[in-house]
Amino acid sequence: MQWSLLRPVGLVAAALVLTTIAASAEGGKSAGPSEFILVTQIVLLIAVGRGLGEIMQRIGQPSVIGELLAGILLGPSLFGWLWPEAQHAIFPKTPEQKAMIDGIAQFGILLLLLLTGMETDLKLVRKVGKAAIAISIAGILVPFACGFALGEFLPDALLPNPQARLVASLFMGTALSISSVKIVAVVVREMNFMRRNVGQIIVATAVIDDTIGWIIIAVIFSLASHGTLDIASVAKAVLGTLAFLAISFTIGRRLVSQLIRWANDNLVSSAAVITVILLLMSAMALITHLIGVHTVLGAFVAGILVGESPILTRQIDERLRGLISSFFMPVFFGLAGLSADLTVLRDPNLLMLTGLLVVIASVGKFGGAFVGGTVGGLNTRESLALASGMNARGSTEVIIATIGLSIGVLSQNLFTMIVTMAIVTTMAMPPMLRAALAKLPMTKEEEERLEREEFEKRGFVANLERPLLAVDESVNATFAAHIAGLIAGMRGLPITVLHVGKRAKERAKDQEKGRDEEESPEAVVKKAAETVSAHGDGDAGSVDVVTRARRAELGEAIADEARKGFDLLVIGIDKVAAAKDRFDRKVEDIAAKFEGPLAIVAAKGKHLKQPAPDALNILVPVSGSGVSKRGAEVAVALAQAGSGSLRVIYVATTRDKGAQRGASRGLSQEAGILKDASDLAARYDVDITTTLRANRAPEAAILREIETTDVDLVVMGVDRIQADHLSFGGVADAVLRQAKVSVLLISSGEARPTSTPKA
Repeated sequence: MQWSLLRPVGLVAAALVLTTIAASAEGGKSAGPSEFILVTQIVLLIAVGRGLGEIMQRIGQPSVIGELLAGILLGPSLFGWLWPEAQHAIFPKTPEQKAMIDGIAQFGILLLLLLTGMETDLKLVRKVGKAAIAISIAGILVPFACGFALGEFLPDALLPNPQARLVASLFMGTALSISSVKIVAVVVREMNFMRRNVGQIIVATAVIDDTIGWIIIAVIFSLASHGTLDIASVAKAVLGTLAFLAISFTIGRRLVSQLIRWANDNLVSSAAVITVILLLMSAMALITHLIGVHTVLGAFVAGILVGESPILTRQIDERLRGLISSFFMPVFFGLAGLSADLTVLRDPNLLMLTGLLVVIASVGKFGGAFVGGTVGGLNTRESLALASGMNARGSTEVIIATIGLSIGVLSQNLFTMIVTMAIVTTMAMPPMLRAALAKLPMTKEEEERLEREEFEKRGFVANLERPLLAVDESVNATFAAHIAGLIAGMRGLPITVLHVGKRAKERAKDQEKGRDEEESPEAVVKKAAETVSAHGDGDAGSVDVVTRARRAELGEAIADEARKGFDLLVIGIDKVAAAKDRFDRKVEDIAAKFEGPLAIVAAKGKHLKQPAPDALNILVPVSGSGVSKRGAEVAVALAQAGSGSLRVIYVATTRDKGAQRGASRGLSQEAGILKDASDLAARYDVDITTTLRANRAPEAAILREIETTDVDLVVMGVDRIQADHLSFGGVADAVLRQAKVSVLLISSGEARPTSTPKA
């Protein structure tokens, strides 16, 4: 462990020596701004910041502490004290040179706020509701009052403009009351408390603190820019901020989602979505600047809206976070550390004031959060954990202090004191929060909820983000649209309807012009989604439907759509099965170009006359295999989305025999698998009927169950088999061809080698 910690230190030292020698040589050549010096500064800040950040993470501290310490080590506090000539050569004070790196840092602030907004989960805030709001208000008021009082009694020498003490006091109050949601979330997630009740309240409270803090900072910025307490300017800033927030979270939310979706679906250049996100962030930052508040508010709100977009794929998310974390964060926080000169703390008075600042900040925030937790209904242990988590200032505090320094509200010494306070409180928070959370017992209700959420996390339906519906003009297309609408309506998923029939272009044009025919797939999808009752969040039942027409060969059109990140393809075309155990050529062409999961719909029986039924009576075969569990999950979701009944029948295949001997200890394999299906349905409050038909071939058992019950839809989880044509095995083929009721085949994403038939 010691050697692993020494290696980053060695790399940091080597980078420091080499860049110092090179920069010293370059510094003697030119007195003007130098690109070489700029690159040297960036290299040093990234190398030292990331190296120390690695060390901090290995000892249980946030990496941002390492990046801050990197700036302190490279600044006048250590490097400038030991070797002032070299430090001045690398980080000259000339305005031209300083402006180059400051420009990068200022844009970095916007990106950091974008990232903070993306990590802000408003659904979590809505979920914990009134408790988090009450706790947040108390947790802000107490430290704000302490910070304001401290600002009123600060010596004039610490203020850049003693005549504007009111603005400085308001700024100090805000600085002491805010928490770092990023640091809080990291520690809570690390402790596996993110889904615990108290963990959700802690993070939601930090989110509210952050949001209120940025709004207050934006208003203070307006005050500072006018120099005096101008009621008109304050009213303009407050009203402008409220109007901006109102528009952003209504019209703006939908506009951002549509822009990201349009970029993802239509632009072919690399990283097109990231480009659009950066442009959105910049535009919203400029809007907040124009209404007289700081650009950070616009970037923060943009991040919230981007994070809520259903088209923000994991790959795009990781790329954006990687750019910000690896480049902009070490540069910005390194520069913040450079601006803090800890040598001034050799003055006993300043050292005493810094200690007083740390104590007031900690006691004020801890006490306020503890009182808020008690008032909000938390017990003593939960309130202690909440108060411990809220005390971390972290990156948020440093950003605020940097803004205060840049607009002239803070002096250099006061900035150093606040950065020191941020480092001390942030380093103290993780061990305190870990100790507090480790002592919290789990209630039975909480344990059941966590088990359900953990199951959903591994589930298929719960992780769907973008279904694609490929349809023609047939009755089967209408039934497929109904099925897709029920699935999408469960979680308000955006869905794209791709017309692949002979009248594809005409049908798509009609939908784009608003001719919403009652029987069109788009109308059926929306109607089915609207019938879904709200479950959990408030997004259920509302879906965004986009219409697209096939403008190329069928396979090529599907391949073009598949590249846009769809995770389920629902196929609803007129003819599904062909002769000689083969699917229709169109189905095979569609499936061949889509590597993800498929849902192949075949309408039969009464669904030919009523393709959008009010209820579905579903039969799902289970065998204990992974694919049969996926089919059961989809069947349960369909049963929950609409009314009707759900029957589960156990069938055994050669492959499945003996595979589940460990299921439900104390029960037979068959009974254990049926119990698992019952437990799955119970998680979603769906009533089921179970059937065990022993000593029958799987297809015979399924067909017999269809004949003797009133089911009208069979949902089967199936595997693709590697072959020269689309195949799901003999059981699925027999049911698809011989059943007199509708069939829905839910396939896995990848084909597996052919072996034995399976259900």
